[in-house]
Amino acid sequence: MIESAAMLAIGDELLSGRTKDRNIGYLADVLTLAGIDLKEVRIVADEPVDIAAAINALRARYTYLFTSGGIGPTHDDMTADAVGQAFGVPVGYHPTAYELLEKHYRQREMDFTLARKRMARTPEGALLIDNPVSTAPGFKMDNVYVMAGVPAVFQAMVNNVVASLPQGPQILSAAVFCPFGEGDIGGPLAQVQAKHKSVVIGSYPKFDGKSYSTELVARSRNEQELEAARLDIEAMLIAVGKEKAGSSPA
Repeated sequence: MIESAAMLAIGDELLSGRTKDRNIGYLADVLTLAGIDLKEVRIVADEPVDIAAAINALRARYTYLFTSGGIGPTHDDMTADAVGQAFGVPVGYHPTAYELLEKHYRQREMDFTLARKRMARTPEGALLIDNPVSTAPGFKMDNVYVMAGVPAVFQAMVNNVVASLPQGPQILSAAVFCPFGEGDIGGPLAQVQAKHKSVVIGSYPKFDGKSYSTELVARSRNEQELEAARLDIEAMLIAVGKEKAGSSPA
């Protein structure tokens, strides 16, 4: 069974363009290595109702849901409350998280303010996700993993979480350079894809300022099927090249 995942990135700053997301690509890389298919990514504003609705939609559809952002100390960090709303449970101070943060700020000789205490709030029944970077933990509810938006913290949490999940067969890939534009290969490429149903073939156009070319990338969990598709892609390109050469004016 191939496990699937979705990601929910939370924050007004992402939608305004003020903050450029760095977490989606990282999660995609880690999940690919773990053999887990990332199927969908959504970005939502700091609106608890919208966050809760997205959580419920995604957690029902995929094996895992990973969220980033909205669990900090300020008023616009609303993810814990939204997760509580999604699961229909109250939100309060998690005793272990509270103790960790209280000790952390005491050692740093800093006041454990109400704002900092907000980072210890989780929905009832949550399990904590370790934060080796800055102490404030993330948390897990069922198949939902709630993590910080700060890239260094998010990445550390993701590494801990994904390492604990069942690992699936890795997706293998093969890239083939195509000297033609997509318009020249669209039909023949569709025929190759139809022949190799267990292989996903992506087409990525390029333009160097003078001419168009395309990078073709085949992906599969089966090495033999991937190689067969790669050979058919190369044969298709040879055929297209001959056809174009035959139709060129002398």
